[in-house]
Amino acid sequence: MQIKELTKAEEQIMQILWQLNEAIVKEIIDKIPEPKPAYNTVSTVVRVLEGKRFIDHKAYGNSHVYFPTISEAEYKKFTFDKMMRNYFDDSYKSLVSFIANEKKLGIKELDELTNLIDNLKNKKQ
Repeated sequence: MQIKELTKAEEQIMQILWQLNEAIVKEIIDKIPEPKPAYNTVSTVVRVLEGKRFIDHKAYGNSHVYFPTISEAEYKKFTFDKMMRNYFDDSYKSLVSFIANEKKLGIKELDELTNLIDNLKNKKQ
């Protein structure tokens, strides 16, 4: 299945479902910070997510319990890969350079990053 990008509202609901594993619409609304959207708004977004095949449901009488069909890790990988392609030309060097410059990493953080890279290189050998 091809993963699609989510809107901000869709992503917020997915974050809640990944946290809860399964929920009815009311439980999703309870986890959304104030100001809370209307029930129908959340219900509509849930149906859109179901149409995009990010979630599915189990029916219990008139109630539907929704659960994710895409893991958070799968979506993270999709969004990270997209960011790498669109903003860093698939260059990890460009990504690390951006982070180091943008976040103004100090010597300690740069040393930690260097150690992390060295450890990863040693594992690959």
